[in-house]
Amino acid sequence: MPKSKRNRPVTLSKTKKKGREHKENIVSSIREAVEKYESIYVFNFENMRNLKFKEFREQLKSSSRFFLGSNKVMQVALGRSAAEEMRPGLYKVSKLLRGNSGLCFTNLPKEAMERLFNAFEEYDFARTGSLATETVELKEGPLDQFTHEMEPFLRKQGMPVRLDKGTIELVSDFVVCEEGQPISPESARILRLLDTKMATFRLHLVCRWSSEDFEVYMEGLEGSDIESS
Repeated sequence: MPKSKRNRPVTLSKTKKKGREHKENIVSSIREAVEKYESIYVFNFENMRNLKFKEFREQLKSSSRFFLGSNKVMQVALGRSAAEEMRPGLYKVSKLLRGNSGLCFTNLPKEAMERLFNAFEEYDFARTGSLATETVELKEGPLDQFTHEMEPFLRKQGMPVRLDKGTIELVSDFVVCEEGQPISPESARILRLLDTKMATFRLHLVCRWSSEDFEVYMEGLEGSDIESS
C-alpha cells in the first residue's frame, strides 16, 4: 500500500509563531478535506462581497467546504508538483490557484455544482477605485430625490448645488463618473445615494478534480503549464 503523504512535514515561510501555526492549520484542514470529499474545484471571484459569499457558502455547508486565503499556502497543501501531491493529479489543481482564487471541496454531483456557480450573481454598490461600468451625469436643475438637509453633504462631495426655497438645485451639469474610469470616494458616495449599483459579484469555475478525471473550465488554460511537473 502506498505510503500516505498526508503527514509529510511542510516547510512554510519563516513568520511569527501565530502566523506559522495558522498556515499549518490551513494546510492540515485542506489535506483532511482531500480525503473527505469526492471532488475539488478551483474558482475565481470578482468584486468579492463577504456577506454574500457567506450566504452562498451556507447553502452548501452540509455537502461542501470552501477555502479562501493565500494561494501559496493552498498550493503547499495540495502539492506543487507530482512528487509532492497528496493524490494523483492534484498538482494540476495547485497550478491553477492564481489571483483571486479559492477552493471548494464537495460531494455534490458535477451538474449541481456547475449550475450553482453559473447562476450566482449579486449586484452591489461600486467601491472606491473600481472602474465605472457606465457614465452617470446629472443635469442642471432641481434634485427632488434629496432632502434639503443633504445640501451640505452633497456640496462636500464636489457637487455644485444650492438651496432654492427648500429644494436642492444643481446649478450646472455634473458628471458623477465616466465609463472605464476609476471611481473616486466622492463618486462612490453619490452613486450609493442615487441607488446606482455598478459592481457584480461573480464566481467562475476554473477546474474540477476527482479521482477519476480532471477538467479545465476556463478557455486559454488548456495550454498552460499544468501538464508539467
